[in-house]
Amino acid sequence: MKHDFEDIEVKQNAPELLEMALKSKRKKCMVGTGAMSDPYNHYEEELRITRRCLEIIDRYEYGLAILTKSTRILRDLDLLQSINEKAKCVVQMTLTTYDEELCKIVEPNVSTTKERFDVLMQLKETGIPTVVWLTPILPFINDSEENLRGILDYCVQANVKGIIAFGMGLTLREGDREYYYAALDSHFPGLKKKYIQTYGNAYELPSPNEKRLLRIFHDICREYEIMDTPDACFRYLHDLPERYIQQSLFD
Repeated sequence: MKHDFEDIEVKQNAPELLEMALKSKRKKCMVGTGAMSDPYNHYEEELRITRRCLEIIDRYEYGLAILTKSTRILRDLDLLQSINEKAKCVVQMTLTTYDEELCKIVEPNVSTTKERFDVLMQLKETGIPTVVWLTPILPFINDSEENLRGILDYCVQANVKGIIAFGMGLTLREGDREYYYAALDSHFPGLKKKYIQTYGNAYELPSPNEKRLLRIFHDICREYEIMDTPDACFRYLHDLPERYIQQSLFD
């Protein structure tokens, strides 16, 4: 990108491009969005590009796997329900920090964890399946057993289908590292030095508590029959059940 990380470029013609793509496909499938940029950032309130895309997905009876950190998704609950009835809709929410005040520091300008949990509970009531992303876990910040158990308790209450976790830690590329360390200096004075002493310039930064946290994570997921591997979760997100495909063919 040639602009600041926080700046947003709007893909104004996204709905038109999406409709062209769906018209040209010969087989129904899941449509995924939200991996690179939140589809419910604050500009969506005015632009409604995501809603227009959902209307197209609903009209052509495709499935949807959408990822967000925002309660704004509830504004499109009518479309999510319609997509789920005609095909399959999976809403994914990122949950990493159980403590609300800490969440406001590490994830500013988005809905708090409690607010996102409330979204998951409303989706549960409407029968829309959900998946949680438990990433990243920040060493020396939210990599505690108390934090993990709090997040997992939310997941159990919301009856999520799966939880995606790539270990317990984070990754830092060049550029990301400088941005992250500047944030540490601002909010956690002295912690950057601990990171440098512990990890140097490593790309992968696993929590010192990783083994214990992973054991807790897998034990609780298996107890409540929650998918706990990325592969299983991604298969679920990509799979459009055959019954939906057959139904659309013979409508």
